[in-house]
Amino acid sequence: MYVKLISAAIQGIGAIPVYVEVHVSRGIRFSLVGLPDNAVRESHERVASALQYCGMDIPRKQVVINMAPGDLRKEGSGYDLPLSVGLMAAGEYVPVEALKDSLFVGELSLDANLQAIRGALPIALAARDMGLRRLILPYRNAAEAAVVEGLDVYGMQHLSEVIAFLKGENRPEPFTLNLDFFDETQSVPEVDFAEVKGQEQAKRAIEVACAGGHNIVMIGPPGSGKTMMAKAIPGILPPMSLDEALETTKIHSVAGKMDTRCSLLTSRPFRSPHHSISSVAMIGGGSNPQPGEISLAHNGVLFLDELPEFQRSVLEVLRQPLEDRSISIARSRYAIRYPAGFMLVASMNPCPCGYYNHPGKECVCTAAQVHKYIHRISGPLMDRIDLQMEIVPLGYEQLSSAGKQESSLSIRERVIQARHLQNDRFKAETGLFCNAQMSSKQVQRYARAEPNAYVLLRNAMEKLDLSARAYSRILKVARTIADLDASEHLRTRDIAEAIQYRSLDRGAWGL
Repeated sequence: MYVKLISAAIQGIGAIPVYVEVHVSRGIRFSLVGLPDNAVRESHERVASALQYCGMDIPRKQVVINMAPGDLRKEGSGYDLPLSVGLMAAGEYVPVEALKDSLFVGELSLDANLQAIRGALPIALAARDMGLRRLILPYRNAAEAAVVEGLDVYGMQHLSEVIAFLKGENRPEPFTLNLDFFDETQSVPEVDFAEVKGQEQAKRAIEVACAGGHNIVMIGPPGSGKTMMAKAIPGILPPMSLDEALETTKIHSVAGKMDTRCSLLTSRPFRSPHHSISSVAMIGGGSNPQPGEISLAHNGVLFLDELPEFQRSVLEVLRQPLEDRSISIARSRYAIRYPAGFMLVASMNPCPCGYYNHPGKECVCTAAQVHKYIHRISGPLMDRIDLQMEIVPLGYEQLSSAGKQESSLSIRERVIQARHLQNDRFKAETGLFCNAQMSSKQVQRYARAEPNAYVLLRNAMEKLDLSARAYSRILKVARTIADLDASEHLRTRDIAEAIQYRSLDRGAWGL
């Protein structure tokens, strides 16, 4: 007897169909072919135990299971359910007709319970794109998969429920999810800017960065508030659109980072890896390819605290994703492209002891030590950071003042208004959502300044020895500053403010 059904394999942040073919004939042998890895080969034991728990056995004949396409390596335990269903149909425990227009995916425990899998959302999207009508998967993944419209999603907790469903003995309603709840909600931030005393200039720089999606680095002595302000950034970021939420959820689902109680990520991700992270963990890949931190931060923030403490190789791999907003990983067995459209936020001390340029404490580092410490960050990487802000520590009077600080909610309203202007401006541009994403041609088109502003910019280029990339980024930042004031054209003061945010350029910081 021959049975064919459909499952799926994760590839990148998408999914492709896998056709499970079961052929039962004379003889006594069990063969599983189609380039399965060890986890798939071990499924034989889990499937056999689960079937016995439900009162069934693997047919005592020659059983050959092929997983096509044969040149694609099958990884993970999500094929337990389709293998079980295929064997049940071949053993005439369930009707073959019930398998039509359905995709099966799920892991089985020995007592036939269905366990959660990774990548439920991309699998559901693939099922819909294939024109299938039903998706049968573990119950804990049903809410995530139900985000996809035009597909009947059935979440099952036990293999016996799948059997009853296929026999027509139990017809549960498909899992539904009301996306009307997606009303640009925002989770409560860890830190509110109302808790940050003083640092008005730094707050302004962060507001500009968030309004235009620009990268920013903060440099200052220990205790000046760099990390605190970075943790407050999620509270002023604009809300995600539904398309951004779907793409972000796909990445976290493939990486196994989704809470099974959550169906869709509605808040922008904030990733803060430790400085001991490896290059592979940062960009993704590995023997079983997984998204890295830069992809998990897609549509959100990647915060690198103590930037010079990261390995030089880890920092250098960020250069290409910062430009292309994606990362291509090519290995001998696979080539995968992950999205990496993140906003880089970094903080660092100015020297090993931390007190270089401190107004009240003496630095004990030599000039050579300061120079070496700062140059742990390469010039090309620093050039890709739009705003470079020096943070000055506060005195006792400022820290103890009872003055009211502006809340994150107020700042966020201005950021959202600026993003709305950018969305209207770029509505004819494909894949362009904020000023930081503009190409050189788009900078010429949308970031035009008055004549006096270009004179100021030329003088800054000559005196600070800025690169062509810095020139473009100054215009992008100035465009954002003008958007915050709802100004159509760039003014001289917009250019002047953007130039002051290049304070860490090699010729400007006084090293």
